[in-house]
Amino acid sequence: MDPVISDDYPAHWEADVLLRDGSTAHIRPIVPADAPRVIEFHSQLSEETIYFRFFAPYPVLSTKDVRRFTEVDHHDRSALVATLGGVIVGVVRYDRLVPGGVEAEVAFVVRDDLQGMGLGSILLEHIAGAARERDIHRFVAEVLPANHRMLGVFRDVGYASSTEVADGVVHLVLEIEPTTSSRAVSASREHRAEARSVERLLTARSVAVIGASRDPASVGSTLLRNLVAGGFTGQIYAVNPHADGLLQGVPTYASVALLPENVDLALVATPADTLLTVVNDCAAKGVHALVVVSGGFAETGEEGRALQGQLVQQAHAAGMRVVGPNCLGLINTDPDISLNASLSSVMPARGCVGFFSQSGALGSALLEALVRRGLGVSSFVSAGNRADVSGNDLLQYWEQDEATDIVLLYLESIGNPRKFSRIARRTSRSKPIVAVKSGRSSQGIPLGHRVRSTALPSAAVDEMFRQSGVIQVDSLAAMFDVAMVLTFQPLPAGRRVRVVGNSDALAVLAADACSSHGLEVVGELQALGPSASAEQFGRALAAAVDDPDVDSVIVLFAPPLGDSGAEVADQISTISRRTTKPMVATVLAVEGMSELLRHVNPDGLPILGSVPTFGLVEDAVGALAAAADYAQWRRRPEGEVPVLVDIDRVGARDIVDRVMDANSDGGTLEGPDLTQLLACYGIRLWPTASVRTVEEALEAADRLRYPVVLKANAPTLAHRIDLGGVRLDLPNEGALRRAFDAMADDFGPEVVESLDVQHMAHRGVTCVVGASEDALFGPVVSFGVGGVVAELVEDRGYRIPPVSDLDAYELVRAPRASPLLLGHRGAPAVDTHELEDLIVRVAQLCDDLPELVDLELDPVVAATIGAAVLGATARVAPVALRTDTNERRLPTG
Repeated sequence: MDPVISDDYPAHWEADVLLRDGSTAHIRPIVPADAPRVIEFHSQLSEETIYFRFFAPYPVLSTKDVRRFTEVDHHDRSALVATLGGVIVGVVRYDRLVPGGVEAEVAFVVRDDLQGMGLGSILLEHIAGAARERDIHRFVAEVLPANHRMLGVFRDVGYASSTEVADGVVHLVLEIEPTTSSRAVSASREHRAEARSVERLLTARSVAVIGASRDPASVGSTLLRNLVAGGFTGQIYAVNPHADGLLQGVPTYASVALLPENVDLALVATPADTLLTVVNDCAAKGVHALVVVSGGFAETGEEGRALQGQLVQQAHAAGMRVVGPNCLGLINTDPDISLNASLSSVMPARGCVGFFSQSGALGSALLEALVRRGLGVSSFVSAGNRADVSGNDLLQYWEQDEATDIVLLYLESIGNPRKFSRIARRTSRSKPIVAVKSGRSSQGIPLGHRVRSTALPSAAVDEMFRQSGVIQVDSLAAMFDVAMVLTFQPLPAGRRVRVVGNSDALAVLAADACSSHGLEVVGELQALGPSASAEQFGRALAAAVDDPDVDSVIVLFAPPLGDSGAEVADQISTISRRTTKPMVATVLAVEGMSELLRHVNPDGLPILGSVPTFGLVEDAVGALAAAADYAQWRRRPEGEVPVLVDIDRVGARDIVDRVMDANSDGGTLEGPDLTQLLACYGIRLWPTASVRTVEEALEAADRLRYPVVLKANAPTLAHRIDLGGVRLDLPNEGALRRAFDAMADDFGPEVVESLDVQHMAHRGVTCVVGASEDALFGPVVSFGVGGVVAELVEDRGYRIPPVSDLDAYELVRAPRASPLLLGHRGAPAVDTHELEDLIVRVAQLCDDLPELVDLELDPVVAATIGAAVLGATARVAPVALRTDTNERRLPTG
């Protein structure tokens, strides 16, 4: 009997993935047409690999086996294949042990030459994700004891597991629900692979410029000219079907196929409609990556977006990554590489700044501005449409790059903000990230490019940056200001500032700016007077840096008429060299790095201890304050994501699936379903009785116990004590009758036909805990103090899961009204620990269940002991695949 084949091919299981060496592969569900490919794959396996897979010599697959392997229903039996260039290089499959059961047997095999490249663990991640969709929660496997590599994959994947040996076989059981450990393992492998893929880009030893011509104004010629002028130390080739001989001293070939050797990197400047052919040619020549400067893709509309998707998918299938399209290119200033693979004629000096710019149009101007400030670059990448390589990839690389100490990001959008947050939290612990994000009114989603956008308020987006330790600035100028302080000065140990200068007006401006940025000016404003000598400046500066109550120094110098300022600059420079406290200056109205205040290395480049110089006092203070904010973030503990052992993920998933099965479009979650869902995560929703008559109210009060609360459900009155929509602390039958009658008199029969009775909670502060599923950011948790005024001014704080104990602590204190929780004006402080625990549970709930698109706990009454969840609303709906999933995958254009 033929196996049942599902009519619905699970296309969302397809994924492009990165291998350990930085190359790419494609994963997809198996189909019957794969039969000849499976036979070919099996024939390429070594005898040992076959023996380990089948426990016996098995040189040729039988027709029956091939059908069993390829004809699956993607429910009780499923398989995924990994392909390179359309050739199968790995297979993983599961078979449910009992129809409708939660256990399945799993097995995988990878072609010998790709074993050790991380493909086995990637296949296991993806088949586990597919199995979870089919309500499978546990994998079992049998492995020969000698198969150390496969045992290692199962052991190291991070799932909860158990093993036993019987009859000469190792029996493994894996709980495939993602855990903190499995996520950490996956993130670590993702980090290494993505960092390696970028490293291969930036350390290419041979480059082909495809589209080079004799027209000096052409894009291809510009790429070739900059590559040569930049002093690239590797081999350069020019490719143009109509050229021969040499172009700019570089040998020219009519096609990529005719190149005398394989090439690491291809710079592509040919029209968009030629790109798919170019990809095939480059794949045949072993190219690792493409830098596509050509336009005509997603920025032009739907047709261009489709072509861009084809470009990326075809490149990934051939093992290549793509920078662009519509980009400026990339630069590596390492003297052993000296790679200017960009349209910018500016080759920055070697330095410690890693710089990512999404914009190609602004790229050259940004590099010029950076050079004017005296900042050197380790590497620079302009990603254009960011169809593949993104700022997240560069963060992965720069985190472990010893030549990079500071990261600058110019972002027009964040394609995967959840992943960005995850990587940035880790990177910011060792290296500062400074980001300027344009397009804030639209949350930076460029029209005609990304189809997903965010509905979050800008405060939530800003909080994502703060939570990750990213220094967010509002302008390019501010980004370079902050970069100068971070590059040339140590981080401040605190927020205490001494101002030393010779202008009262500038000193007052500095003090005001410090106050607005949360810096504390300590001691007298050292306004030395316009005629102060260099020696007076030196003594005042020495006293400032030697004062243990001072963390940083702001120097203000307006030179008297005819004074070059050189002597004062020498004093500033001398003091700066001998202190570990940061110093910034406004001297001679110079913006950048004054020649008088720089210390240089043997190559003449500014080094640590040079004093950043600003034209405006406010700019100097703003940059110093940003450094102080970052230093304060780094000093805070990392926090830990609490492991909740008293939750029932399976039960919660069953509730959501049941509701979604009943209505594929989703809907409101209420009544017992909502109560049980919250209970699965240890959240107790207080019982509520809906009543329409006074008799029903009295019966409910007897059941729930006095004292009780009577609440109106009308939208204009819900939670409105001030309008009489809530009557509190009704101790007995008489009080409840009077409250019911008063509501009827005040609001009419329509209102009293929809009332709720609830046991009275301890008095406290009303709060609101919320969670929502954003199309771009995924789950977002919010917290605020209740009340009309707080709601009107949107006084809420936000965090993106995973939420640590420290995140929850800070979120409770994020709203401006939070002093009400902490004992404002002598009132008793509430139980903030209970609120923090509630936030952690809500964060875990919404993180685990993407279909829970809206959840609001309102009101939550926080008392001196405990917090009571008195009301809740929730909505479930089908959602698209999250941008950051449990399974590693690359963007597909």
